[in-house]
Amino acid sequence: MSAGRFGLTENDVIKLCSVFERYPQVREVIIYGSRAKGTHRPGSDVDLTILGCVDWQVFNQLELDLDDLLLPYKIDLSLYEQIDDADLKSHIERVGQTLFCAAQRSNYSPELARD
Repeated sequence: MSAGRFGLTENDVIKLCSVFERYPQVREVIIYGSRAKGTHRPGSDVDLTILGCVDWQVFNQLELDLDDLLLPYKIDLSLYEQIDDADLKSHIERVGQTLFCAAQRSNYSPELARD
């Protein structure tokens, strides 16, 4: 399967979004870094930050659920509100793109995410 949006396969994007869809606390997930800029390389990590009312227990469960997908990428997950680095926040605001939006929850089809 060829890479598409953000250098990820469509199926992988659906799998990622189907995880976030299960958590009503997640309002939006922003992808940033090389994948958002289009400068990624094979093996580049996937930088994601979450906007919403996510506590550490939910955050840890999200990390486990994402890990269970067994995707061939390292996922660097963060909570936007917990980022202290002003330069990183500025970068996210400049180049970040929405990967998941709660307002579009019904658009992610779990049937398509199956192998």
